[in-house]
Amino acid sequence: MKSNPEITQRDLRNRSREIMDAVERGESFTVTRDGHRIGELIPLRRRRRFVTRQEFAAMSRNAPAIDPRAFRADQDAAAGHDADDPYER
Repeated sequence: MKSNPEITQRDLRNRSREIMDAVERGESFTVTRDGHRIGELIPLRRRRRFVTRQEFAAMSRNAPAIDPRAFRADQDAAAGHDADDPYER
């Protein structure tokens, strides 16, 4: 397991922009104070907004089958109406 480069608390204070830019690029650091490791700076995981068709198909393979009538009944119950025709409201 690769260890993160160590930076002192003073380095963090004096070079904060440079260090934060590195974190934004995906780098991680271990912060030390008086020679003791006190924390880590790690980039946040970015949430993807798009899932490829192949990924969706792979995730869906083991999904349970959906009964369309039961699904519709659940939706109607949640909406608080029992209209057979979606345009009758």
